[in-house]
Amino acid sequence: MSQPNDPPSFARRRFLVNTGALTTALAGQSHLQAEAALLPPGATPAGAARHVRLTVNGTVRSLDLDPRVTLLDALRDRLELFGTKKGCDHGQCGACTVIVDGKRINSCLALAVAHDGAQITTIEGLASGGALHPAQAAFVAHDGFQCGYCTPGQVMSCVALADEAKRGTVSAVTADLRAEPARELSDDEIRERMSGNLCRCGAYVGIVAAVREVTGGGAGRRA
Repeated sequence: MSQPNDPPSFARRRFLVNTGALTTALAGQSHLQAEAALLPPGATPAGAARHVRLTVNGTVRSLDLDPRVTLLDALRDRLELFGTKKGCDHGQCGACTVIVDGKRINSCLALAVAHDGAQITTIEGLASGGALHPAQAAFVAHDGFQCGYCTPGQVMSCVALADEAKRGTVSAVTADLRAEPARELSDDEIRERMSGNLCRCGAYVGIVAAVREVTGGGAGRRA
């Protein structure tokens, strides 16, 4: 196939682009070969797929993943569990909150391979048959959402918070660390413990009321 009759400046530019691309490809291949040569027997290169087994919502899922894949991306892109949302992707908004081995985490900051064998619960795993989880029902009853984008993370955080409160876990606003855990969380405690989950719509009054109900504080006022 004949090359286009470009002016010298365009021909030179095309030559530099093609040469740069080839050099980059060769350099990357050489780097991977050098890295593989330095690995101990049986080890795998950094970019090689790793086999991971995750128990998600009670079902064992086996995946071959690049070790750099986050748990959030594995849930959404590989397992098609789209309820867990990607918001800031920097661990600041809480939209990606899931429960791993009984603790809430930001799945956008967690590598999937680091949780091989873990028990993971997402928003899809809360309801039982046709019945909503009490946290889901409370958010509906108290209008604890507007656009709904942050709601899955809010609900997952609420579920974990209720378990933390039962265990007597303290927070930054707990008045007396030596006292017996309060049977009911104050609104200040709820706000502090939910502070890792942001709502851009500002539905915090309803969120606090919903969490209050779930944690045993009664229905409270409706937002």
